Amino acid sequence: MVFDNKLDRFLDAQKTDYAIALSEIRNGRKYNHWMWYIFPQIHGLGFSETSKYYAIKDIAEAEAFLSHPILGERLVAISKALLNLKETDANKIFGSPDDVKLKSSMTLFATLSRTDPVFQLVLDKFFDGEKDRTTLQIISKN
Repeated sequence: MVFDNKLDRFLDAQKTDYAIALSEIRNGRKYNHWMWYIFPQIHGLGFSETSKYYAIKDIAEAEAFLSHPILGERLVAISKALLNLKETDANKIFGSPDDVKLKSSMTLFATLSRTDPVFQLVLDKFFDGEKDRTTLQIISKN
């Protein structure tokens, strides 16, 4: 499979911050600013320049992200790390509004046709299985 060079923006950002993000998740609390490129959301949710830059443009880009040998593996691994935590309140781990960003990211990746069950499991654990409605609305229009 050929990967879109536009995904390089995620690889570049994750070079130093992925290990930090994974460590923070394993320790049960997010402290640094890495949410946009570790748990990306569909385009149309964020309004800052950073959120727009790291937004997933459409389902095709989400599928490319998840099937990417580095990005997809990292997203699955850090999502599994969330499942290993005793805490079930995303707000206590991420704070606001990053808890909402987690929900929208997990919704995006859970809805893909070829996905990993971990995304729905994160939604089940932290959000009682509820998907983010705004993400679903945006996806349905694409």
